[in-house]
Amino acid sequence: MKTTIIYALTLTALFFKLSTMHAQALKNTKPNIVLVMTDDQGLVLGSLGHPVVKTPFLDKFAEKSARFSNFYMSPNCAPSRAALMSGAHEFRVAVTATHAECERMALDITTFPQLLQKEGYETGLFGKWHLGDLNEYLPQNRGFSEVLMHGAGGIGQRERGVKITSYADFPPNQGDGKKAKYFDPVLLHNNTIVQTKGYCTDIFFNAGLAWMKEQKESEKPFFAYISTNAPHSPLIAPKENLDRMIKRGMKKAEPRLAMIENIDDNFGVLMEKLEKWDMLDNTIVIFTSDNGAPGTDPNFMQGHKTGKGTPFEGGVHVPAFWYWKGKIKENVDIDALTAHVDLYKTFCELTGADISKVTQELEGRSLLPLLENPDSEWKPRIIQTQRGNIAKKPEASADKLWSVRTDRWRLVGKELYDLKNDPYEQKDVASEYPFVVDALTKSHFKWYKTMIPYMINQNNVWTDPQAPFEKLYTDQKAAKGIPNWAPANTDEPEVSHNNAKVLNWKRESID
Repeated sequence: MKTTIIYALTLTALFFKLSTMHAQALKNTKPNIVLVMTDDQGLVLGSLGHPVVKTPFLDKFAEKSARFSNFYMSPNCAPSRAALMSGAHEFRVAVTATHAECERMALDITTFPQLLQKEGYETGLFGKWHLGDLNEYLPQNRGFSEVLMHGAGGIGQRERGVKITSYADFPPNQGDGKKAKYFDPVLLHNNTIVQTKGYCTDIFFNAGLAWMKEQKESEKPFFAYISTNAPHSPLIAPKENLDRMIKRGMKKAEPRLAMIENIDDNFGVLMEKLEKWDMLDNTIVIFTSDNGAPGTDPNFMQGHKTGKGTPFEGGVHVPAFWYWKGKIKENVDIDALTAHVDLYKTFCELTGADISKVTQELEGRSLLPLLENPDSEWKPRIIQTQRGNIAKKPEASADKLWSVRTDRWRLVGKELYDLKNDPYEQKDVASEYPFVVDALTKSHFKWYKTMIPYMINQNNVWTDPQAPFEKLYTDQKAAKGIPNWAPANTDEPEVSHNNAKVLNWKRESID
């Protein structure tokens, strides 16, 4: 009998070991982290069913990744970035809109890059910041040791209307529509404004890669945040990407899709070089987007009825692919309800960063249990979404500007959708489930009222005719000029649609 029990226990232990071989403890493993976040791309990928766009590198990456299939951002750019950096809802950290002084993240917030720096991490931002252009709000003062960025919310943007604002990119980049300078932009490199050469997305990826190689050679762990301004409007794409679309039979090239295909090319370069440099064993690579794609073209909404700027699924549902060679299970879908606020605790647990003295209330959860075992228990949760329509009385907020998401439901104003059975929100079932509508409505207005004291930027006024980045440019140009700048050479052959010499990331077809 005793022998039988021991044998049974041994078999149980063996089966348990076999069933959990893919699950590894990730806490305090201190990997490098590469976060690639595109602007306004949403779910537009070949692997997610888009009928036209060709994204073979990202499709290959998605196939190899753990895919969070219910991952959410905020409806717009700056709010998503604020939630990501702070681990809290954007309203709690004073970001309620994308411009007019409301994009500034509160200065008493501790960002996760600040905590990673305390653990010896180098931290780099390449691209879009969009959380304030005044000096004290810049990423250099919010936890980043290396910065290459444009101003405002996009290259060339300049907010001028009924009032003057501090929201403007460098003067040489400014212009309406296709005049914005996506080629050879003027950027801020750490504390110096520089003149760059090339297409903006290429520049940000190349700069990020050169910096990552430096960290590898210095044996320093790093967090690299490649935050492209593409495919945000204005829609300006490289000629080779536009020509490629015509060559494969399209009657007219679509600039937004060409911008996405350029991102894909750069992502292929990123993965090839990380592999050649033997960095994938100790580097997590993550791909996502800051919000849904603009809802002006059905082809960009992937079946959803709305896009960017709305609290419906089409405005906030984005891809989230995680890859760590040999450490995270590959080719798996994780259905748990997750969001941008979850990255803060996740990155801190991975790196061993101490969150005990953080002053803001962290609203997210660590994703490590799901990354270690996709079948882990994940408790039900509620995610509140609110477009930045700040009414003195929460109940006065327009119905289509707010929503409440649970594991099953999305309430948008007075409309209720059963996402388990209707993921594209085609049938309003509010009349069938009035008790659900009532409960979720009350939860939203109760939450909204608690956010009002944190909305400290609503009455900010900017009176200087020059925005901070305009003044920086004027002063530096007069004092010492604008030097040329380029990232260090990575000493590796570049990948292009004509020279796809990659290893496991080879483009199956250049067309």
